[in-house]
Amino acid sequence: MADEQKKDAPKISKIEVDRDACISVASCVDIAPEVFELDDEGKAVIKNPKGNPDNTILEAAQSCPVNAVILYDENGKKIWPEE
Repeated sequence: MADEQKKDAPKISKIEVDRDACISVASCVDIAPEVFELDDEGKAVIKNPKGNPDNTILEAAQSCPVNAVILYDENGKKIWPEE
């Protein structure tokens, strides 16, 4: 079963935070606290891109109400937000 879950999770190779879009809800920090934190301005920043499993990072990105967390796969294709 673990292999099945692993197969479904996308392979994330790059994470970006659109600081202009970020409204400091911090849902990404709540879901993936080893990856995201808030800086002195209350904006999300990446502290360790491999700090949580990829499926957790995807869940954190999807939780952002303004889609400020952008994820890319190893080929540079955008995983989230979907276009």
